[in-house]
Amino acid sequence: MLLTLTAQTHNAPDLGYLLHKNPANVFTDTLSFGKLTVFYPEVTPERCTVAVLLEIDPIDLIRSNKRRIPGLDQYVNDRPYVASSLMSVALNAAFSTALNGRSKDRPERVAEKMNLSATVAAVRCNAGGELITNVFAPLGYTVTLERQPLDPRFPQWGDSEIYTVTLAGQQTVQDLLSHLYVLLPVLDNAKHYYIGADEVEKLLRRGENWLNVHPEKKVITRRYLNYRQSIVRDALAQLTLPADDTLETQEETDTRAEAQEAAKEEPLRLNDLRMQAARDAVLTLDPPARRVLDLGCGEGRLLKMLLTERTVTEIVGVDVASRVLEFAAAHIHLDQMSERQKQRIKLIQGSVVYRDDRFLDFDAALMIEVIEHLDPPRLNAMEQNIFGYARPRRLIVSTPNREYNAVWESLPAGNMRHRDHRFEWNRAEFQEWANHNAAKYSYAVTFQPIGPEHEQYGAPTQMAVFNLS
Repeated sequence: MLLTLTAQTHNAPDLGYLLHKNPANVFTDTLSFGKLTVFYPEVTPERCTVAVLLEIDPIDLIRSNKRRIPGLDQYVNDRPYVASSLMSVALNAAFSTALNGRSKDRPERVAEKMNLSATVAAVRCNAGGELITNVFAPLGYTVTLERQPLDPRFPQWGDSEIYTVTLAGQQTVQDLLSHLYVLLPVLDNAKHYYIGADEVEKLLRRGENWLNVHPEKKVITRRYLNYRQSIVRDALAQLTLPADDTLETQEETDTRAEAQEAAKEEPLRLNDLRMQAARDAVLTLDPPARRVLDLGCGEGRLLKMLLTERTVTEIVGVDVASRVLEFAAAHIHLDQMSERQKQRIKLIQGSVVYRDDRFLDFDAALMIEVIEHLDPPRLNAMEQNIFGYARPRRLIVSTPNREYNAVWESLPAGNMRHRDHRFEWNRAEFQEWANHNAAKYSYAVTFQPIGPEHEQYGAPTQMAVFNLS
């Protein structure tokens, strides 16, 4: 992650006094999630630029229990690191005195507005560039956005949720830092740590000079506090907003989409239907499936069902996040199993986009609601690894049917069912993808709808069963 801040003013090197970082030195610090470096690539009497470079160490985060941050596993996946709550923590670590509005050597310049600009090289915003403009422009910034493509080699795939953001305006250094501290995780719509009541105090303290009069204060508050209703109400009340305010905006619906889908699926028992269909697809394999691989096993619901099938002698659950595997172990009561039962089940950390010898020689492999969580450029790597290298006798893949979203009136048009979905295919797109890979990797494929079928839109879930020819 890279952030640069430039001051164009008289005696511009005074920026170093305001930030308490000497332009002649390089400042480094080791944080719990990586290395922080602060340096000055440009220093002239009229212009001074400071750069904040944050290098994340994902391998260390996963492997070291001492330095692992609870909840950070969600970042250690196929998504590139972007400016988020990690950068907010780094800003506080590097410039805490400036954030608090103090300068020992240049106190007269703390409240001075000067020509400042900031560029953040990679900002994720799942609500689009409109939200970025809506939260920064009212604070007096000219906002320039450059949206990054999913893959420059394949422009037809479209753009990603990653933006290069440049802000320019008359600001105090303290205000600029406080705006970035609060709003970067608001745009990313996620934090890498537990959200508790103390986050209200942080939000009000860093936003005390501007948040109460911001036209998007409701959106900012809700996204900053991760939609935790009790503490959101507390924050809104302290911002002199009605405590029972329930007004929602288009930008907020991306995060609540998951809750909406769960509420809709509960009476349909759609997830149960998915699990049953996947299990049945395993059990109908002839000769019977002895070794079964669940890629993206999540909390282990399918693993638990497969454990009751005596014909299945070995079950391996795979997930990219070690914390999720801990949930799966708890869900299947791994610690209470007999030694004989424990020998049947194994939980391993891995990814479908990396070649892994542990995925070899399985009779059946499952990817249930997995592929839509991959960035489209990574699909090709998954196809090569699973279809081309692992080559199970039967591969079972399910994914949402985008057409069916129209049935749920509470899901706004254009929104996906889950905030982490990178795409959702209609039936024709899914069948085209499945048929292409079946032909390329010598599989035969059949399709199965899952859930109640709508006359026009089909079923909510679509499943493909690939059999090795």
